[in-house]
Parts: sequence; C-alpha cells; structure tokens
Amino acid sequence: MSEIRKLIGEALADIVRDARSGGPRVSVGLMAMGSELGAEELAKGAEMAQENFRMLEVVMIGPKVPGFGKLSWIETPDCEEDVAKAMEAAIADGRISGAVALHYPFPLGVTTIGRVVTPGKGKPMIIASSTGTSAVYRVEAMIRNTLYGIAAAKSLGIENPTVGILNVEGAQLVFKALNSLREKGYPIAFGASVRKDGGAVLRGNDILAGAVDVCVTDTLTGNVLMKLFSSFTTGGSYESLGWGYGPSAGEGWKKVISIISRASGAPVIAGALEYTARVISGGLPDKVADEVASAKKAGLDAVLEGLAPKAPCAESVIQPPPAEPTDEEIHGVDVLAVEDGVKVLWKEGIYAESSMGCTGPVIKVPAKHLEKAEEILKGSGYL
Repeated sequence: MSEIRKLIGEALADIVRDARSGGPRVSVGLMAMGSELGAEELAKGAEMAQENFRMLEVVMIGPKVPGFGKLSWIETPDCEEDVAKAMEAAIADGRISGAVALHYPFPLGVTTIGRVVTPGKGKPMIIASSTGTSAVYRVEAMIRNTLYGIAAAKSLGIENPTVGILNVEGAQLVFKALNSLREKGYPIAFGASVRKDGGAVLRGNDILAGAVDVCVTDTLTGNVLMKLFSSFTTGGSYESLGWGYGPSAGEGWKKVISIISRASGAPVIAGALEYTARVISGGLPDKVADEVASAKKAGLDAVLEGLAPKAPCAESVIQPPPAEPTDEEIHGVDVLAVEDGVKVLWKEGIYAESSMGCTGPVIKVPAKHLEKAEEILKGSGYL
C-alpha cells in the first residue's frame, strides 16, 4: 500500500509541476565534466536554464558538484567515458529526450545547427552548420545544411524562414542548386543582402546585421563564426553569447544531441539547453525528414549527382584565341571550376578571362559573345 501511495504522490507531483510550467517538461541531459571553466560553470548554466525556461528539466550526468543538489543527477565516476555511456543509456531508456555535450562522435552525414546573436540588431540567426559533416563534398554539404537549417528554424516555430548563402567557395553553385529545387516545387524563401545590390549570397555585413533567419555555410567556416559571435566581447577565452553549436541533424538521424565547447560559459550553456528543449518539442528529426522528402520530390538526388566534381580540361592542348576586350561578366561558375570554364570557351573560339567580382568568381567575355558563351557553359554543366 505504501508503494502505491508513493506512486500516486509522484504522479500528482508531476501533474502539479506540469500545470505550473504550462505543459509537460522536457528532460535534457548535460555532461557535467570536461569544461575548461570547471564543472561549477556547467551546473550554473543548468540552473540558469531552468529558471529561464520553466518547461525544461536539466539532468546533470557526471560526478555530482557540491552545492547543486537541487538539480537532477545521474551520477557517474570521474571519467568522460563513463559520462558518455551514462548519457547514451539515459537517451535509450527515455530518461532524457536529448542532451547537451562537449563532444560527440557523430557519424558522417550528421551535422549540428548553431544559433547566434547578431550584433547589428541583436537578432537571432541560425548557422547551418557548425560541427560534424553532412557530406564530404562542400557543395553537397551546404545544400544539405540548408535543409537541416530550415528544419531547425521550423522546429523553433519559424514557419517560413528566410535563407541566405555565405559567400564562400561553392556559394554560387549552392544558390543555383537551391533555386533549381525551388523552381521544381521545393518551398524555400531566399532572404536578401542588406547591401544595395541585394541577392541571397551574403557578405560579412549581412551576418553582422542578421539579414536572414538561416545562414548557410560550410561547417569549418560555421565553426569559426560560432566562436567569433559567442566570444567577441571576451577575447575568446569565455563564450558568453548565443545558444551554442546547436542540435544534431542528418538524413535518418533520430537523436537530438547539441554541442557546446569547453570555453562555453553559463549563459551559452543555458541557451544551448533551452535551444535543445525547444527543438525537441518542435520535433526536429521529423522536420528534417519532411525537408529531405520535399527536396527529393523536387529532384534533390539528380541535382546532387549533377554537382559531382568534373575532370579538368587538358591544359596543354587548349590555347586561347586572340585576345579581345572583355566587357561582360558571367556569374555563377564555382571558384573551383572557373579556370576550366574559361578553357571550354577557348576551345569554342571565344576569348575569355577569369576574374574575381565582389560576389565571387566571374568569367569575362566580349559582349558580342555573351549569349553564346552562356549557352556553352550551361551545356557543359558549369552554369
């Protein structure tokens, strides 16, 4: 009888707790060791998160930190391997719905979607992506990062997130691929640069201003951006701003595991826990599956197959035709393929030069050959 009373009491306590917090609580695990700032900083972040977000229960995983007995704990020995095993077990048995970790061995195809505070207007912006590897080839990875970034935004309640592509290598190819998917029915909303000429390809000004909801980039660049945005006021030793490196996303991936760094301070730890709880509540894995299915319906697989790197032209057998004034520019050729594109035009008797414009590489041609040159480049797969 006493056991039944105990179970009834616990159930009633859960009902009262859920009513006070506005709904069912989301349990998120937090690795309690590994920070360069000490275990106390992690525990402080956990307390801060629960105070800021009433629907969150943080479950600390690791050696118990004195003075933080009010937090829920899964105690382990003082060993990172034991902490990792306990975290996996807690996810598997449903004790927690997701976790925030300082490191995690994501498989190829899984990446994390970061979120930062942009300093221009204090606007949140998603960085897709920040750790992990969504694909080996940069352009494919950035296209997949777009889908996962949109899914993360939608799981946060942003119904129609605006998307921009950071002007790194491959940006023009990514834009054209995404635009092709849009033309075939994939619903993507491109944002616009704050610069006078606009466009969905973003420069530094745009990410400082938070011009879009989702900034697409390669993971290494995204990782650098996360560190800059989170610690530019502290000199880099303490990450004080933002929501961390974000939750994991990938085709067929079901877990929600977010990443923080060893330099993440309590405010970022709290933000990461809240971000994780919100995307869990918003059904992030299901949102990812929806975006991938929608993109595949619009021809994603064919687009990715067509973007496979091309074999370079044999430079020794192609000589340029006589030089002419080049007063027109052709945009949209990837920086890694621009020299080969020039040689393709030479082979057809059109004089061309490669150059770098303000939004990326261009091929310069005489105005009288512009239309034909564009047709040749499109037919050869460069545009």
